[in-house]
Amino acid sequence: MSHYRRIFSKQYQRLLYPGGELRFDWINPLCILLLCAIGVLFIYSAQLSHAAGGDWKKQIFWIVLGLIGYSMISSINYKVFLEYAHFIYLAGIVGLLLTNQYSPISVEMMGARRWIDIGITTVQPTEGAKIGTLIMAASMLARSDIGTVRDSLWALTKIGFIFLLPMLLIFLQPDLGSSLVFPPMVFALLYVSRLSEKFFLSAFAVFAVAVVILGLDIYGYSQHLEKQREAALVGTSIAAEYQSPLPIHNYQRNRILTFVAPKVVDPNGTGASWNAVQAMISAATGGFSGKGLFAGTQAQLGYLPQAVAHNDFIFSVIAEETGFLGSAFVVGLFCLIVANGIRIAGLARDRFGMQLAVGVSVLFLVHFFINIGMTIGITPITGLPLPFLSYGGSFVLSCFILQGLVQSVYRYRKGFS
Repeated sequence: MSHYRRIFSKQYQRLLYPGGELRFDWINPLCILLLCAIGVLFIYSAQLSHAAGGDWKKQIFWIVLGLIGYSMISSINYKVFLEYAHFIYLAGIVGLLLTNQYSPISVEMMGARRWIDIGITTVQPTEGAKIGTLIMAASMLARSDIGTVRDSLWALTKIGFIFLLPMLLIFLQPDLGSSLVFPPMVFALLYVSRLSEKFFLSAFAVFAVAVVILGLDIYGYSQHLEKQREAALVGTSIAAEYQSPLPIHNYQRNRILTFVAPKVVDPNGTGASWNAVQAMISAATGGFSGKGLFAGTQAQLGYLPQAVAHNDFIFSVIAEETGFLGSAFVVGLFCLIVANGIRIAGLARDRFGMQLAVGVSVLFLVHFFINIGMTIGITPITGLPLPFLSYGGSFVLSCFILQGLVQSVYRYRKGFS
């Protein structure tokens, strides 16, 4: 039997309860459609005063394509992905490898190689790698016996490799923000697998050491900037490039400093901290009910740069024009999607289905928290987009596919007897 016939055979496509009732969860799809409509509306608003502002039309195209993908993925029994997890993961890794500078289809934008040219458009393989890594990790944990750290050492080694490989390839693009979504996902999967608490205590200790090392590096960089500033005042010069053993770029250090000490990296507020400051002004000036639809000024007058207003900082546009009420509504929709995903994970009777639903929910939670957090100044700027709201083809499509997996878990889970 061919793979196609096997996937769509009656054995895999059982949608009905014993009583004949069609299984379909309506909560997440309705929230997704509302978010998509809001996203298109405010992408249009963010580019209203720009002559080339037609990205809202492209966003509609990607939403339609995403809905088709959602329908296809949700109609396939999620257990099929358990069997083909290795191939899905390998496809994601190959996509990441195609972004390197030696690849003939690699595309460089803004100093980073995160895209590949497929002829009709460019795509970002990072989004596919997230899906492949989640499916592979969930399948590995579903097949492994997890208990104490000693008993689970081999399984943990394999899981570590599964996550570290795409993280490293994404980090080298460079894309620090996207690489940081993997750790919360893997820890969530390990937690619901009931791994020993000793592992998490050890991991927290390692994380604390890493934060200290990063903090020392950032402090050294801030001192370097101060010396540069002092040298410029007296007419001397020092080395322009900061020397550090850590493999992170200065623009990434600038983003962290913009969060913890903006006056050090950008005393006048017109450089590295500009986007963060303007985003907070947008959110703050919206007040309780906002300035009104299409009446925002930060994006339309160019204070919130055109390059980021309709994608990374779309929430700022929403907050300015709809105020606290509109922002709370959007946050509520995201909370409902995440909470419902956790509910579906609890309904799953098998480990693979539970892992998939938890992984998708945590992935959305990380994007939601970090993106809105950087808008209001509680997290550093990382460039993570907001699901279903930010403009972007590959990201929109991947969000629909991930939610399609959650719907598949709901539809094909075993019923409680």
